[in-house]
Amino acid sequence: MPALTRLHHRRLREIYRSAGWPCLDPVEIELLAAGLVERIASPEGRDWLRVTPAGIELLAQTLQRNRSALDRHERLVERVAHEQARTGRLAWRGLSLRARLEGGTAVALEPVPLMPELEAPPVPPSGRWCIARPDVYSVRHTSVEAYLEPVVHEIKVRRADLHSDLRHDAKRAAYLALSRECYYVIAAGIAEPHEIPPEFGVIVAHGEQFDGPLELARPAPKRQPLIDGRLPFGVWMALARAVPVEPPLDDGQGRL
Repeated sequence: MPALTRLHHRRLREIYRSAGWPCLDPVEIELLAAGLVERIASPEGRDWLRVTPAGIELLAQTLQRNRSALDRHERLVERVAHEQARTGRLAWRGLSLRARLEGGTAVALEPVPLMPELEAPPVPPSGRWCIARPDVYSVRHTSVEAYLEPVVHEIKVRRADLHSDLRHDAKRAAYLALSRECYYVIAAGIAEPHEIPPEFGVIVAHGEQFDGPLELARPAPKRQPLIDGRLPFGVWMALARAVPVEPPLDDGQGRL
């Protein structure tokens, strides 16, 4: 049997969801050879594809593995967010934040005057915008803007997801632009700290259910985000619309 890749699994799902029109390409040939799909002749003389019981079983196994990985990912995201809240920081999950990039590098946003009636209209900035969705975004609980120290934690529990993320330079640049420190929190055993770019810190999560220690394998270098350490107005609006994570109810640290 041919070795099945993600491309084969994706094509198998597409055949299952579609009317089964053949593509007549090497991927389809290998699926046919593996017995995961079969060709059915229509009365009009045209062939179409149907997923076999073996293909259905493979789809079910893949779905179960993906759900298990998602559950582990969400479990670790919750653990990291609660740790940030427990230490007195304000933490959010699943934010969508924008950063402006030029050539794959994040650049600072120029402040716009509050009363521009007597001035020339501002020139639209060059470059392109990138949407960053950090797993955990946190700031210090302070009344001084310069002391916010925003931090991004990106969670990875599978090696394939980590390497896919590291291939997107613009995504990583957006993380760095929106934070003073940026960490990759990885499940123990999926990668070594030296595999992650040096501008990121590394935290290793131990335990099958991530109930073990969060080991600081490499601290993140502190950077100056955006302009003079200030968050742009768009980030403030995103934080205003979202609800920060509450620390666990059984956590005695919050009562100190």
